[in-house]
Amino acid sequence: MTLPRTIPVGLIGAGRIGTSHAEIIAHRVPGASLMAVADPRPGVADALGSSLGARGVLAPGDIFEADDVEAVVIAASSEAHTELVIAAARAGKAVFCEKPMALTLSDADRAIAAARDADVALQVGFNRRFAPGFEAAHAAIVAGSVGTPHLMRSVTRDPGLANPAAVPPWTVFTQTLIHDFDALLWLNPGAQPVEVYATADALVAPEFKQAGLLDTAVVVVTFDNGARGVAEASFSATYGYDVRAEVFGSGGMVTAGTTARTSMTLHDGSGRHVETARQDVDLFRDAYTGEFVEFTDAVREGRAPSVTGVDAKRALSIALACIESVRANAPVKVTP
Repeated sequence: MTLPRTIPVGLIGAGRIGTSHAEIIAHRVPGASLMAVADPRPGVADALGSSLGARGVLAPGDIFEADDVEAVVIAASSEAHTELVIAAARAGKAVFCEKPMALTLSDADRAIAAARDADVALQVGFNRRFAPGFEAAHAAIVAGSVGTPHLMRSVTRDPGLANPAAVPPWTVFTQTLIHDFDALLWLNPGAQPVEVYATADALVAPEFKQAGLLDTAVVVVTFDNGARGVAEASFSATYGYDVRAEVFGSGGMVTAGTTARTSMTLHDGSGRHVETARQDVDLFRDAYTGEFVEFTDAVREGRAPSVTGVDAKRALSIALACIESVRANAPVKVTP
């Protein structure tokens, strides 16, 4: 049997999510080989790289210029994503970019155009699409098992805020709920969002509200097929990381997601217990693995990934409409 060609990967950004991505690429994706890690903080890339058999460098350019790197994973700060995507594409590298790919629609267009012009793959990190429960829910909807979607719900609850002062304004929409917006779009195939009404407040850390923190939000999205989707987020789920979705339609209902780390349930003298995950990288480890398997397969096969820059722009358009809605305290139209 002929083994598939291994894709050599360089990673930019060795923070929490970047470290997790590097470990998954190195240990859980057979078709990938981690070659290099870039991070501007002295010693950080060297430490992570050496632990995984890769070299550490300070500058992203060292990865873009490397002959032994075919694909780049971008896990740097969100503000840098667009320019890194463009630079990687112009260097002829396939690109995987963590969400959000951009913070404005014009920047999203620039990133999409750069990948298109260079004829390289561009995938964005919407990991829920690769979680088995969410995949099964999507398949059921596509098969018509729930009929026409009428009511939808997507939930993200994070276990807490380590440093509320460090959370950039509008993070709840552009970095947290953007996952939920992608999920609602994906679970309502072919429909377009037309209107958003968002409300948000600082209920977890109200003392930081004047600095721009919003830690609790509810969004109602109206679609052109009549479906209504509700997305909610909170940064104070003391019981653990909580991600779920539900689609109710004319012919039935489908749900996905759980707070449980495993299917094990303990029954003892004090009641019924399940072990919960404290981080997304724990709850969605298999989903993160699945998205990198898809990315390397797409690069190897010379095709577009199943999650593209266009998907990233669609989710961003809802996030930006949410910001406008909160400012106006009213429903607003979604800019396509």
